[in-house]
Amino acid sequence: MNGIITVDDVAAEMADATGEATAVSLTELAQALAIRPPSLYNHISNLEDLQQGLTLYSVRLLRDTLQQATLGLVGQEAIEAVATAYRRFVQMHPGLYPLTIRAPEPDNTELVALSQELVQMLRLILASMGVQGDEAIHAIRGLRAILHGFTSLEVAHGYELPLDRDESFDRLITIYLAGLMNTNSLK
Repeated sequence: MNGIITVDDVAAEMADATGEATAVSLTELAQALAIRPPSLYNHISNLEDLQQGLTLYSVRLLRDTLQQATLGLVGQEAIEAVATAYRRFVQMHPGLYPLTIRAPEPDNTELVALSQELVQMLRLILASMGVQGDEAIHAIRGLRAILHGFTSLEVAHGYELPLDRDESFDRLITIYLAGLMNTNSLK
């Protein structure tokens, strides 16, 4: 970061504080920036523009988080790092996270490119495990479903039994990896 606070930075903080990116209003954003609401239009066109900016911000932040977590790692160790970083991202960014889960519209080239970077990163990790082609896409979809399901339930307080959630998460990823390697060895 270059030390400059942007409209997206402030809107992202507000989204995470409320737990919902769509709850960020232009009036509240202008107040948080200590500017008059009309001045906000020097930075964004409208509420839709704000939401688009927040979506790009969120996907970029998720990409950067996962890339940082996997630096120098391959194979199962890299998948475990992705899973842990993803979970931490959802916990730290409950308002931004929902913006990261929808597939981008084909005409949104910047968001498509960011999404492709995420998929490519996972494909490279899976290739280091011998999982390629369509099998890699199936594996990525499975991993995403597991991570989304667990983390969504976790932030919604869906796991309140007095049992260690970290252990449950670790077991889930271990089972995924074992299944992935077993399926791959059958080919």
